[in-house]
Amino acid sequence: MKRLILTSSSGSDLAKLELAEIVVFFFFCFAWDRLPSPEHFAAYFGARSATLKTGDHWSDWGIVWPPAFKNRRKRPFAEFCERYDEIELWFDRSPEDQLQLIWLLDYLGSCPALLEKLRLRLVPSDFFDVSIERLGKSTSYIPLVDVGARELATAKMAWQAYCAPTPEASADLLHKDLSALPMLRPALVDLLAELPSPLTGLGATELRFLELIARGFTLTNALFHLRSLRGTRIFGEFESGWLLQGLAHGPKPAVAGLDDELRTIDRQNLRDRHAAYLRSRLSLTEFGKAVLAHQEDFSRYNPIDRWWGGTHLTNDRLWRYGAALTKP
Repeated sequence: MKRLILTSSSGSDLAKLELAEIVVFFFFCFAWDRLPSPEHFAAYFGARSATLKTGDHWSDWGIVWPPAFKNRRKRPFAEFCERYDEIELWFDRSPEDQLQLIWLLDYLGSCPALLEKLRLRLVPSDFFDVSIERLGKSTSYIPLVDVGARELATAKMAWQAYCAPTPEASADLLHKDLSALPMLRPALVDLLAELPSPLTGLGATELRFLELIARGFTLTNALFHLRSLRGTRIFGEFESGWLLQGLAHGPKPAVAGLDDELRTIDRQNLRDRHAAYLRSRLSLTEFGKAVLAHQEDFSRYNPIDRWWGGTHLTNDRLWRYGAALTKP
């Protein structure tokens, strides 16, 4: 039986094991920045074209291609998958992985030839916590379920809600049956928590940064990498860095001590940005202390311009989420 594994970049270590003929990774970051257009996704999943830039085709990312696969990787993704008897989807419980899962299932639902081959691994923890050595001996402790109509319908509903121009449909999902994808609801709760708070104008990660800095965690390493301490699961180091820069380098900063060179270092220059983060020694400003005490609203004094799924958050269109969703 020929098996194909589809996973996120978090599951890249699966390629070290002989669990499938090949492992295909997806490297999208749907929790940050504007979502790619439907046209981008159509080209991404289509046949390789000479007009595509490197990184814009499904076969470009993270895969060590054996020589025999040289021509297969030029094919449309669905056609490439058809030669396999079983297609396993390995996505962990993290919000980013769950977003990639519903996006991929939404696409695969339009590929009738593949539907009977789809299986879903219910990875119970983040891949960071999964023992590759244990997986190499047995995968039986990770449930494997068929992907049927309920799973596909739930994924389609959730992905369309996340892509909508307001977060209303995503908030409404919390009142719907999401049990077909049991990791989705807690991921959605975490994602909604990153919308600005009605009291502070900050999302959960930003507010957690203020809490930790106030208690003496002055180094960015603790904020970015101590996941259990931080307690929020959405963003990686560089997304966290951009959030921290918003807190520190706006017209009325809540954080002092972030290296000033970050104002001019290009966002794509990850090496120099990382070095600047390490040089930083953080503290709260008086304004930051007031925001943390829920006495000030950060968004009243600083520009907001970021994306939450298909929702463009700006000061004039600031959807907020606390006990419930609040319209601008």
